[in-house]
Amino acid sequence: MGVHIMRIKIALVSLFLLETSIVFGDIGTATSYNPPYTPTRCNGNRGDQFPAGNLFVAVSEGLWDNGAACGRRYRLRCMSGSGRWPCKGGTIDVRVVDYCRKRPCPSTIALSSDAFSEISRSPNAKINIEYIQI
Repeated sequence: MGVHIMRIKIALVSLFLLETSIVFGDIGTATSYNPPYTPTRCNGNRGDQFPAGNLFVAVSEGLWDNGAACGRRYRLRCMSGSGRWPCKGGTIDVRVVDYCRKRPCPSTIALSSDAFSEISRSPNAKINIEYIQI
């Protein structure tokens, strides 16, 4: 009986550690922005700056880092937003190609319309995201 209880305790502790290790990112907001996407502040009119699937972003002042953000990659997921069921499940990996074009930037990260549609069902919404640099 004692061994069985010890195994249950170990399993519960393991589940707790696994669950807490999943939440590791920063919290912010995301909006969508539409073409034209060039010129960008990172690479001007170069077509090769855009990753496959057009999963790229423009970042706000807080992430821009005086241009050092160019090329950085982030993994992000939708957490919540307005309307019913604004989020799709899963995560996406995106690349920074630009500085947010609007002043002030309406969100922490502005996703290309293709990237935004991968994580949100609401194309014109402002959503809450979790993100981490990868």
